[in-house]
Amino acid sequence: MNTGGDLRYSKFLVQCSTFFTFPKQVNLFLVLPLFLLPEQKKKMYTIKFNFEQKGLESVTFTNVESGQSLLEVALKNDIDLHHNCGGVCACSTCHLYVEKGADFLEELSDKEEDFIDRAVSPKLSSRLGCQCLLNDGEGEVEVTLPDQTQFLGE
Repeated sequence: MNTGGDLRYSKFLVQCSTFFTFPKQVNLFLVLPLFLLPEQKKKMYTIKFNFEQKGLESVTFTNVESGQSLLEVALKNDIDLHHNCGGVCACSTCHLYVEKGADFLEELSDKEEDFIDRAVSPKLSSRLGCQCLLNDGEGEVEVTLPDQTQFLGE
């Protein structure tokens, strides 16, 4: 006995076969259910950047994907965050303060801690932007960037 769902599935197979070419060895009844799975909503972050530098207002970015560093997020969004070493944890110029959401970031390493000690005006909330990778998940992260004009060449 054919139910309405089976008939709908059969029609879907016919429609798909007009758009896709499958090798004869592929059993369409095993492959096509993958196309019918509901699309998983990606978990995203909201990142707020505050600035100590006079004249700059806070900016917030939504739908930021995990796996990126805060340095990468800043640079992709035209925020000038110095990174003399290229973002490989070999300097302290991408130093920032994590005000909120530290739990969403990868843990502080010993190497990062050594470079934070060399940063200008370190605090307990200090991190290096290149080392603040967004973990899988979703949430809100708020950071404050120290005045970037304090570096040579500004």
